[in-house]
Amino acid sequence: MSNNLKGYLFVLVSVLAMANVYIFSKAALKEINIILFGFYWFAFALLYNLIYLFYSKKYKQIKQLNRSNIIVLLVIGGLEVLGTISFFSAINAMSNPSIVSFLANMAPVLITIFGVIILKEHFIKIEIIGILLTIGGALVISFNPGFEVATDFVKGVILIFISNLIYATSTIISKKNIQKINPALLSLNRVVFLFVVSVVGIVVTGQSVNISLNVLKYISLGSLLGPFLAALAGYSAIKYIEASRAAVIGSSKSLFVLLTAFLYFGQLPHYYQLIGGIITVVGVILISTGKLFVKK
Repeated sequence: MSNNLKGYLFVLVSVLAMANVYIFSKAALKEINIILFGFYWFAFALLYNLIYLFYSKKYKQIKQLNRSNIIVLLVIGGLEVLGTISFFSAINAMSNPSIVSFLANMAPVLITIFGVIILKEHFIKIEIIGILLTIGGALVISFNPGFEVATDFVKGVILIFISNLIYATSTIISKKNIQKINPALLSLNRVVFLFVVSVVGIVVTGQSVNISLNVLKYISLGSLLGPFLAALAGYSAIKYIEASRAAVIGSSKSLFVLLTAFLYFGQLPHYYQLIGGIITVVGVILISTGKLFVKK
């Protein structure tokens, strides 16, 4: 199996996992607040990552980390915390959370720009067309005709831009070090930082950690798919393909969210979302097979 095929398969796994995360997280957040949710969400994620690390015996690679690798992990962990805080602050600042979802799809643009400038990644013309179509399709899917420009719009835009910038920076740093630091360690590092922040949130607010078994079920399943499987597959993908290529194809998760929403809740997509989905699929095909198409 070629590295490209491995990379695309890992992106697909990450996208499918994330598409289902929305279902379980939405179900859990109907009954508990975001701080309590984060505490259990990342607690389970930490458990899953540790089980995988020891089962696969990748924990042995921790001993191989040098001072430079540890600094990189600390930087990435710090960026993940700042990015997450910025993202949820944007949701809190904006009266319409759909705008945040719309603007968050611009992150692959930054990653592509950074990838070309910093990592010297390059694309042929047909792949560039695919990138534009994929990102454009994702934006069309997440577009909401009812967007309202409120007084907090500028603040929300700044926060989501900061979140996108941090996410893009974290992705580029991870790509530069992915051959030295195993994806499993990067995934564990991310979860550890976010879990610590969640614990701090619980302590500061003095909340009770009691939740129902039903919510615990949703969180345990969602956490398995999201902060464990999707994150691990996402890091594994950039080990084999360009960070920008992985990020752009990953933005097609909007299409899979539409599908899971239909399967779980029977929610039919709007006509413009179907159009966006078709555009996204065409874009992903061009990115994935562009070079083969040109060679033929």
